[in-house]
Amino acid sequence: MKQLLLYIALIGVLSACSVRFTLKGSSVPENLKTFTVQYFENRAPLINPTMSQSFTEALKDRVTRESRLVLETKNADIDFSGEITGYSIRPMAIQADAISAETRLTVTVKVRYRNFKDPKNNWESQFSAYEDYPSERNINDIEGELTTQIIEQLTEDIFNKAFSDW
Repeated sequence: MKQLLLYIALIGVLSACSVRFTLKGSSVPENLKTFTVQYFENRAPLINPTMSQSFTEALKDRVTRESRLVLETKNADIDFSGEITGYSIRPMAIQADAISAETRLTVTVKVRYRNFKDPKNNWESQFSAYEDYPSERNINDIEGELTTQIIEQLTEDIFNKAFSDW
């Protein structure tokens, strides 16, 4: 009987230790109900013709999917605006024969966050994300896949800055 109680207590302690923590939780203040995302113009020296639309839609999707906020076309409680300021491809990992083994695609976005219910929470920040790929690959063959991954990281970083308390 004593061993059974000890076994039950041990199971209780071990199960209490198996709690998982996640950084996906957002803390949107209760007074915020709606949001807008303005079109992010591409002002980078190197232009990807689909980047503005893809990024703008991905940010709308991220906020809609991971918060209770409702997307509006104007007059929302909060607003995201900005521009794509950088889109660069550069060699990385230069080898002894002066040939690059890897190339890096980097995207930089300037974001303005306006909270019309609580203007002290307004901010303006620059976000960058990148993906490396083997230099022997043609960028035209993999650019869509790379930009999708980069946009995913950028929108996560922006969402976390706007709504996560960590």
